[in-house]
This record gives sequence, structure tokens and C-alpha cells, in this order.
Amino acid sequence: MFRLRPGLRVALYASFPEELDSAPLIRLARKRGCRIFLPRIDTRTITIEFVEAIAGARETTNHLGIVEPHGTRSIRARWLDLVLLPLVGFDAHGMRLGMGGGYYDRTFAFRNRHRAWRGPKLVGVAYSFQQVPSIARASHDVWLDAVVTEAGVIRCSTG
Repeated sequence: MFRLRPGLRVALYASFPEELDSAPLIRLARKRGCRIFLPRIDTRTITIEFVEAIAGARETTNHLGIVEPHGTRSIRARWLDLVLLPLVGFDAHGMRLGMGGGYYDRTFAFRNRHRAWRGPKLVGVAYSFQQVPSIARASHDVWLDAVVTEAGVIRCSTG
């Protein structure tokens, strides 16, 4: 489903202390030759742009306390191959609860409009205890393809 290979455009996130640590994922993806992109909130559109994370690049902390890279190339979300994103809760159908800002849903809304679009794969990163039986879906919610936990990979019914 999502093998890390050289040249793959992978978006990750700079984790908060209460989230599953993304640093090992970033190191593994780099070791395998992937291009790493981190989210940066575009305050004009209230969406996320993904900026290439290059060693030594300047970083700042945004208004939400999220570390963001600056001064490197960005890529539109639809041209990523794989997005590993944080979540607060999830269900087996691929519904995700985030922190409530709706940034990922707005950024990947094209997946709801273009059913034939193949990329990117959206994979949640969470602890297994964050899985719940069911999450009510709103029309703007974007489905996950899978969730990776410490217990293994859960392929969502929509993925």
C-alpha cells in the first residue's frame, strides 16, 4: 500500500508531546531516500501548504505552536504521494477526528470532488486506543485510506 522508496514525496508533521512521535518516521523516510514535506498553515486560505523539510532550513513556530519550515520549496497537496497525518480519534471506516481546525479537510477536499484521483494516500498516525467504534461524518470530512498504530496497520474500508 505505501512502501517508502527513493523519490517518494511524503508529508509528515512535527508532533506535539501528546501525539505519536513523528521523528522516527521522518528519519526512516529520509533513510529510504524520500523527499520530506512538512505542513505550513496558509492563513489566507486556512489550508495547509507542504514545504520541503531540508536539513538546516529555517523553522518557526506558528500561532498554534506548530513548528513550520520556511525558505524551502512548497508543493501542492495533490502532488504528494503519501501523507502521514496526526489525529485525535479514528474509526475503521477511515473517519478521523483532528484538533478541530479543519485544515486537513480543506486541504484535501479535492478527494471528495474527484473520485478518480489516485493520490495522495492519506494515512493517520495514532495510538490504538484512539480507535472508536464510529465517528459521524460531515459532508466536508475527508476519508483516510489507512491508520498506522503501534499495534499495526488498519486498512480503512474506504481506502
